[in-house]
Amino acid sequence: MTDLRQYQNPSTIQSTIHTAKTIAVVGLSNNPMRASYFVGYYLKRHGYRVVPVNPRETEILGETCYPSLGDVPEHVDIVNVFRAPDALPGIAREAVAIGADVLWCQFGVINADGAQIAADGGIEVIMDRCLKVEHARYVGRMHWLGFNTQRITSVRGGLQ
Repeated sequence: MTDLRQYQNPSTIQSTIHTAKTIAVVGLSNNPMRASYFVGYYLKRHGYRVVPVNPRETEILGETCYPSLGDVPEHVDIVNVFRAPDALPGIAREAVAIGADVLWCQFGVINADGAQIAADGGIEVIMDRCLKVEHARYVGRMHWLGFNTQRITSVRGGLQ
């Protein structure tokens, strides 16, 4: 069993969120009902360069979609993974090959071999955490619906 605490360091998460600019989302779906689409949309709205990686699509969120990480023509700060855990070792190898800074594995994407491959390749690993949720937590945009209300209050319904 993998001890996930080593891959959930709050300082690492916070510094990653504040320094990253380009995020390749592996497994980004073109279906607005999928979590990957919502996260990609959110990240793009908050100023990140989102690079879709999905061999079944040519464009997602108005961005060119690439079949693999190796096809992405620019530096990637974060490789955000929305794939089954057994795909992680291969994705980690690709992330190392392209010189990505961070391998970020979404909720449930847990694979010790993949994490070890990335770590051995000099890549920071964050596992079993949602990039959108962590961004909202550290940038102060958390609301129960996931949206920023631009208002701070402890009273439901707010002040009139």
